[in-house]
Amino acid sequence: MPISHCHCDSCRKVHAAAFVATAGVMREHFRWTQGVELLASFESSPGKLRHFCSRCGSHLMAERGHQPHVIVRVATLDDDPGVKPTAHIWMAHDVPWLAHEGVEQWDEWKA
Repeated sequence: MPISHCHCDSCRKVHAAAFVATAGVMREHFRWTQGVELLASFESSPGKLRHFCSRCGSHLMAERGHQPHVIVRVATLDDDPGVKPTAHIWMAHDVPWLAHEGVEQWDEWKA
């Protein structure tokens, strides 16, 4: 499914970021390959479970049991998914301090 940048309040706070790259994956195409014993979860809103690593705290995936897909956090993937984002969603929750124009940009941070 397409990659979207989610700007909703709960994603922003859970990830401590201005927005988060997400992608839906149909349940039949999703599986944990390792580390299942380290997973922890919490219900961030009624019926929505967010799963994270209990060792490092990385938020890995979210799901609503009735939906045919899960929502993967693209930044946690080891490999390039081979697709680019198609949308920014929940822009009604966007924050005014997130601006790109007129702000310096660096390829790397100088030491």
